[in-house]
Amino acid sequence: MSNPLTSLALALALALPLSAAAGRAPRAPQRAVNLNTASVTELMQLPRIGQKTAERIVAFRKQHGGFQRPEELMNVKGIGEKSYAKLKPYLALTAAPRPAAAK
Repeated sequence: MSNPLTSLALALALALPLSAAAGRAPRAPQRAVNLNTASVTELMQLPRIGQKTAERIVAFRKQHGGFQRPEELMNVKGIGEKSYAKLKPYLALTAAPRPAAAK
């Protein structure tokens, strides 16, 4: 015969992660996130974008002078076609800043 307290503790341990996941809504930004101006914190508001991926997006933007098309986001490590498809409704894009012409 098993101990009732052990059974209760086991049941609670198994149920807590499920209830926490069920009560959590997928995060989504209140408005579209501009790929050429968003900070790491703002990018982290996108679904399935954590700090590392947000940092990679900012690094890519700096290295390439901004995004010309939203699809370029798939050139960032960790973002493939499936991820991009989920992110697309939340993305905005203004023209990438142009470097000042040398005089």
